Amino acid sequence: MIKVLFVCMGNICRSPTAEGVFRHYLRQHQLEDRVQVDSAGTHGYHVGESPDPRTQRAAAERGYDLSDLRARKVAPDDMEYFDLILAMDRRNLDVLRSLCPPERQHRLKLFMHYARNFDEDEVPDPYYGLGYGFDQVLDMVEDASQGLIESLKRELGYEDGRAPAAKGAPTMERA
Repeated sequence: MIKVLFVCMGNICRSPTAEGVFRHYLRQHQLEDRVQVDSAGTHGYHVGESPDPRTQRAAAERGYDLSDLRARKVAPDDMEYFDLILAMDRRNLDVLRSLCPPERQHRLKLFMHYARNFDEDEVPDPYYGLGYGFDQVLDMVEDASQGLIESLKRELGYEDGRAPAAKGAPTMERA
């Protein structure tokens, strides 16, 4: 089982969008029993809250249901538990680096590292912007999620869509 954590600042816009979209792709690729996913924020501003209504509305228009998700703050145990911790931007990546022990730093990356059609390395925060920012976030998250699925399938040993034979613990690709 590979465990992936998506992280933004408040866990009500970008990271729950990534969690919801990525769960959808895991089901499509029949990987939900091989990959666990969660999301969190580097700050506790919205702990326990549902994703922003604008986030939920934009996601619902594309068929993603985020209504069951609740914001939480990144915990020190997350650095041990998750195999891959993906920040939405450099600011949150820096916060994660300050929380993460040196021997676990290789688990931290920018989520857009997996994008195939975007040159940007950060998912912009739509919270204070205009409504179209939520659609832009979805475009970026969908693209990076597809790239992440392909990376994880390689890591899990999938070839030509077939499940691999059982093998040892994942090593996780490094950039």
